[in-house]
Amino acid sequence: MNAKKIRGICRPIRIILGTALVAYAVYSGNNWFYLGVIPLIAGLVNFCPLCKITGQCDIMGKDNN
Repeated sequence: MNAKKIRGICRPIRIILGTALVAYAVYSGNNWFYLGVIPLIAGLVNFCPLCKITGQCDIMGKDNN
């Protein structure tokens, strides 16, 4: 699968997931859900820590089948 396609799919998912977790933290008062800030920031700045660690979807745009 193309790296740009992976990054294109992951970014909105990270933003939605992060927003949902932070919203639930505010609603429930459970501080652990504030960890949703991590995927939210990762989505906003377009940086995927998991992709960086695994090397599966690098910025070069290589085809990773």
